[in-house]
Amino acid sequence: MQSNAPIVSRPDITLSLRRGATRLLRQAGFSVIAEMTFASGRRADLVALRPNHEIWVIEIKSGLADFRADSKWPDYSDYCDGLAFAVPPDFPQALIPPPVGLIVADGYGGELVRAPDLTPLAAPRRKALTLGFAHLAASRLMRLEDPDFEGF
Repeated sequence: MQSNAPIVSRPDITLSLRRGATRLLRQAGFSVIAEMTFASGRRADLVALRPNHEIWVIEIKSGLADFRADSKWPDYSDYCDGLAFAVPPDFPQALIPPPVGLIVADGYGGELVRAPDLTPLAAPRRKALTLGFAHLAASRLMRLEDPDFEGF
């Protein structure tokens, strides 16, 4: 018997999770940017900045296979005060180890099931990350306003 249910691809699930987690974080007062690369060369799925300068990194995991294939996520703790995963509702939540936070999301929103434990960044790293966040956000905005500009 053939199912008429649409097949949802991993990129579609990831985009949906990103949208839902971003909405949750924005409602909580964070500014959020996607796909930020750190000095280590690692690229975070989401970086969230609070008005008090607290920085969270959110790793999006579309499913169990995606989670099991990723061994680099502990490296992100060097670039944030708190690290969290955003996962779909059917993800086995017990696999997300404390002190990592847990967001359950879909394309409409999310729920912070467990906040990450916070370990404050050193002031020079916080400043560098905050400036990098601002530069990336401004560059993306400028590209939207002038897509033909060929500078940096």
